[in-house]
Amino acid sequence: MTRTLQRRLGVGDAVTVGLGSMLGAGVFAAFGPAARAAGAGLLIGLALAAVVAYCNATSSARLAALYPESGGTYVYGRRRLGPFWGHLAGWSFVVGKTASCAAMALTFASYAAPSHLRLVGALAVAALTALTLRGVQKSALATRVIVGVVLVVLLLVVVACLAGGTATTAHLELTGAGLHGVLQAAGLLFFAFAGYARIATLGEEVRDPARTIPRAITVALAIVVVVYALVAVAALAAAGPAVLAHSAAPLRTAVELGDLHRLGPVVRIGGAVAALGSLLALLLGVSRTTLAMARDRHLPGVLAFVHPRHAVPQHAELAVGAVVVVLVLTADLRSAIGFSSFGVLAYYAVANASALTLRADEHRPPRWLPVLGVIGCVVLAASLPAVSVVTGAGVLLLGGLAYLVTRRHGGASTPA
Repeated sequence: MTRTLQRRLGVGDAVTVGLGSMLGAGVFAAFGPAARAAGAGLLIGLALAAVVAYCNATSSARLAALYPESGGTYVYGRRRLGPFWGHLAGWSFVVGKTASCAAMALTFASYAAPSHLRLVGALAVAALTALTLRGVQKSALATRVIVGVVLVVLLLVVVACLAGGTATTAHLELTGAGLHGVLQAAGLLFFAFAGYARIATLGEEVRDPARTIPRAITVALAIVVVVYALVAVAALAAAGPAVLAHSAAPLRTAVELGDLHRLGPVVRIGGAVAALGSLLALLLGVSRTTLAMARDRHLPGVLAFVHPRHAVPQHAELAVGAVVVVLVLTADLRSAIGFSSFGVLAYYAVANASALTLRADEHRPPRWLPVLGVIGCVVLAASLPAVSVVTGAGVLLLGGLAYLVTRRHGGASTPA
């Protein structure tokens, strides 16, 4: 039996995993709630979310190069701040992103088969879990195909919105967008930027991690910022914030309003494929963090098993898949997105705080950058809908109590 993963992924594979995570719900679903919160001010929210994401990405890249292990911020917090903060980061990621997996499965089903929402969503989770069990290279190859399809569809969306005859700059006017609404939109849109964490959580399976991880994170984030900005402007110009705010499929709505409405089914397919790609990358990331926490006995040790042939965390992947199926059959899509956003922002607050402890010889980022990242994460988390804030804070408290219980019984290990 081996517990060592193999380094098989290059820069292209790592970038693809990040793109597969980010080019999912953010493009095809999050613009609706963001427009409801801030109207056309969602464009400012998008810029704010991108700035916070850049801070987080830079901090994560420096830390991932130093600690190329599975687990991401769970590892960084544990190494730099102490076992409690590492546990809290890992807890936030696993719980929040498990909810996000359910949201992606439901998003896929809402585009692919809305009349059989929960059944199709559960089947999608089961199928992708089976794929991840076959090896990370096969998962990266499937994600590469999905990302290519999504990028083509989004290009068609931009063309259809701008050339469909309904686009007007009047829809881009920032009227009635208060500060709280803009911040809430930024918090909701940040959900879509969080995919670059999947690159860091795959640190133990990346070749030359000190070079590959920072490059992959930077490239993936830059591509997504450009794509999101183009799509947001095009959709707003075509449909206006009021229409987008009341649409469960805002990009399809924006396309169907114009002369090129025949592209609507293409967008529907693109939304389904994008959610599928995001779900695949999320399953990879959550299972790797579960593996890292199980190795350190913050979670049951049985979850640390790595398959000797396929070199994947088999038990962790099966456990995550099973929990996500249960959530898909019982949870609400909007609640899952808000809850996941809170957990992700808490996770990155720990990442930025960890980066603040880096020394000059450890290639630390400029001091202002992780400070801005911590502040941005806290502010955006506090600006989310009240139910998301209360639920998220309760889950963090539960995670802290779980750590104290584990430590009392001598289960958790201390950082090396």
